[in-house]
Amino acid sequence: MKGQTAIDKEVSLSREKDVEEPLRRAAFLMVLINAFSTPMMLSAVNVALPGIARSLNIDAVLLSWVPMVYLMASAMFVLAFGRLADLYGRKRVFLLGTVCVIFSSVLAALANSGVMLIGARFLQGVSAAMLYATQIAIVTSVFPPQRRGRAIGMTVSMVYLGLTFGPAAGGFLVEHFGWRASFLLHLPLSIVVLSIAYLRVGVDWKGDADAAFDVTGALCYGLMIVCLCVGAAGLPQGYAFVALAVGIVCLLLFVRHSRRAAHPLLDIRLFFSNRVFSHSSLASCIMYTATFATVVLVGLYLQFLKGMSPAHAGLFMMIQPLTMALLSPLFGRLSDTVEPRLIASLGMSSAGIGLLVLASLDSADSTGWLAVGLLLIGLGFSLFSSPNTNAIMSSVERRHFGTASALVATMRVLGQMNSMILVALMFALVIGQVELVPEHYDALQRAISYCFAIAALLCLPGIYFSAVRGTIHDQ
Repeated sequence: MKGQTAIDKEVSLSREKDVEEPLRRAAFLMVLINAFSTPMMLSAVNVALPGIARSLNIDAVLLSWVPMVYLMASAMFVLAFGRLADLYGRKRVFLLGTVCVIFSSVLAALANSGVMLIGARFLQGVSAAMLYATQIAIVTSVFPPQRRGRAIGMTVSMVYLGLTFGPAAGGFLVEHFGWRASFLLHLPLSIVVLSIAYLRVGVDWKGDADAAFDVTGALCYGLMIVCLCVGAAGLPQGYAFVALAVGIVCLLLFVRHSRRAAHPLLDIRLFFSNRVFSHSSLASCIMYTATFATVVLVGLYLQFLKGMSPAHAGLFMMIQPLTMALLSPLFGRLSDTVEPRLIASLGMSSAGIGLLVLASLDSADSTGWLAVGLLLIGLGFSLFSSPNTNAIMSSVERRHFGTASALVATMRVLGQMNSMILVALMFALVIGQVELVPEHYDALQRAISYCFAIAALLCLPGIYFSAVRGTIHDQ
């Protein structure tokens, strides 16, 4: 074709023939490193929250926004970046995200107020959205279907390894260098990713590159996320109901527009015509809603209610993600031959039981029961995550890989955001806008228990959607 650039030619070739093994390994390696380093930073920051609260003198409600604004920003932009990755190249968006994560992390480390930190965290979330939208799409692009489940399982395992080492590394850094160091933990690995990409990965991958970007859909979707997040977290204040109403209107407009647009940001028709896709996506959102805040709540429980140091709390918090990291590749590979709905439904059930165990704890209980709950959640998530992702990616055509990968990430960050909204809401209702000092520890304990109890109940509809989604291996 006339005017086709070198990289466009490489893109075309990468779609038309099998990816060569050296290129596959290099592309997979850069994804694995980022899949490890970004969650490592995220979980390290969660351990730093008590130190941030003390250093910047911020109350419990504002503190909950430090992780939540990151997730809100990721949820706002991940679908848009998934579509842009299909249009302009998945590696290109992936690398831009890596550069922006470095920049925003330095800004967060330099923050001298709660507002400045939350602003930097918003930029971090936007940057991370570029990575979330492209990681699974790149993996799916370079691996054939018969190897895809195992590759996705390894990618998910690296996420959990990052979540495993983040609390321990973050606890050590916070204890010896202060909370600011937790934001810089991943920077050396991000630089390695850029080096691999520029030196070893000379091609890019696109989807339906001739389609236009859906600006109207992106605006409706982004405004919907902001309004729903601010509204849900602000209940029962008056402005919260207004924000929720605007968010619901934006949701309806987004669905209406997406069903009529020629090239929508999200092909809503996939939800109505593809039950595996829709039910797997809903199950994913529910699972993350139920479980994501566990690491935040357990960190607060151990440091405020049990009096552990950040380093010791970080080591204890490794139980859940370490379990997930060890078992996720096994269950991801298993989903290449066994129906994902069977494996994932069992995982959702295990996570629900673990959450019930955590909901029953108080500050006087042994940490042994806490370990049991974390093990059950870790087992449940490793059973659920890789098979569920494999089901989503295997249920769509190759040209939709970028959008499907972005939707996987969207369901994840929406669930994570919902989880933190639940925490913010419980903190506002039970604790209020007060500093977390000993006279408020009883209220903190109640808020934590309420969060875990509600999360356990959420697993029930998750089990339903997971179990009735349909099959992929006979398609």
